[in-house]
Amino acid sequence: MSNDLAGVWEVALSDGVHRIEFEHGTTTGKRVIFVDGKELLRRDWMFKLVGKETFNVGKSETKATINIDAVSGFAYEYTLEIDGKSLKKYMENRSKVTSTWVLNLDGTDCRVVLEKDTMDVWCNGQNIETAGEFVDDGTETHFTLADHNCCVKAVSSGKRRDGIIHTLLVDGTEIAECTE
Repeated sequence: MSNDLAGVWEVALSDGVHRIEFEHGTTTGKRVIFVDGKELLRRDWMFKLVGKETFNVGKSETKATINIDAVSGFAYEYTLEIDGKSLKKYMENRSKVTSTWVLNLDGTDCRVVLEKDTMDVWCNGQNIETAGEFVDDGTETHFTLADHNCCVKAVSSGKRRDGIIHTLLVDGTEIAECTE
């Protein structure tokens, strides 16, 4: 890393939390993007100091864009967009379409993410094979993590505004959902 570090962002996707770092050399126009510590893009000697850089993040190749805007004189503002939305808007929307649980199984930290639209389940970056079934009060999505029986129960809240409530059970014990 050089001393040209201009921005650092943490982006929570289904396959994990990704760290994006952006270096901007305001004298040379250099632009370097690192995702999870790996150099993804490098441009040296760019004469245009403002603009945008677009790249992909994560296993799902989610589109990300860093916008570089001049604020005043030689001061710059850097903003990150994910899927065409500001990072703040993206994360607000993401909390509506996913549920996330963080737990420790047999000494291993696990981050379990449910994509509500597809009912895909991810654990620590891996898409988990599941089996879904309809039950009297909703649906159950069954899967196994490290020899533990897991189930995501989806039941109606009975309130239109609250929609469907998703609950993770590991060996029959409910795990509290976390907010990212």
